[in-house]
Amino acid sequence: MSELTEKPQFETTQPHFERYANEFTTPENELLTELSRQTHFASTVPGMLSGHLQGQLLRFFSLMMKPQRILEIGTFTGYSAICLAAGLPENGKIISIDNNPELTHLAVEYIEKAGLKDKTELLCGDAAKLIHQVQGPFDLVFIDADKENYTLYYEAVFPKVKTGGFIIADNVLWYGKVMKEDALTDKETRGIAAFNNLVKSDPRVEQLLLPVRDGLMIIRKCGE
Repeated sequence: MSELTEKPQFETTQPHFERYANEFTTPENELLTELSRQTHFASTVPGMLSGHLQGQLLRFFSLMMKPQRILEIGTFTGYSAICLAAGLPENGKIISIDNNPELTHLAVEYIEKAGLKDKTELLCGDAAKLIHQVQGPFDLVFIDADKENYTLYYEAVFPKVKTGGFIIADNVLWYGKVMKEDALTDKETRGIAAFNNLVKSDPRVEQLLLPVRDGLMIIRKCGE
């Protein structure tokens, strides 16, 4: 093959592309950098953090949508909640649910540092129960919790989402395991695969799966 017709060879690993994308994305602010660092100190699974690239994407969604009310299922240390709150109006609110009280102090601390204390309500407990207790409607919902229950959370929250509102679900590629039939051996992978298939066949929505980090499913609730 000649030099003119030879196709260039690119490294296609996710870290390679993510490093380049981060280089050309507005830098992470000091507060989120500090929160990321503290999360790595406090948690044995810091990879659960949304991180800069995904956090900036969530922030942009919020800024474009200008949501009045946001529901987040899976607070962790508050990184994504801070990013999602960026587009809230003065009287807007984000409700965030998590079942791990050991890390709540970090979320509380950094949400307050971000000046979002009055716009944020943190709930600790079983999301499957708490979703039914929170008052909608919501313009935007972010699901980033236990993967085996994504379908349960989706169905529970759907009636509380405004027509034209959005649901965003994280980790829908689940390290690529959902694309391998022989990998559907654990409850997390089966849960994500079932969720993806449910959304794909749901006539009430239109969706876009973005291969950002571990995959984001962007779901729009259509008119009924």
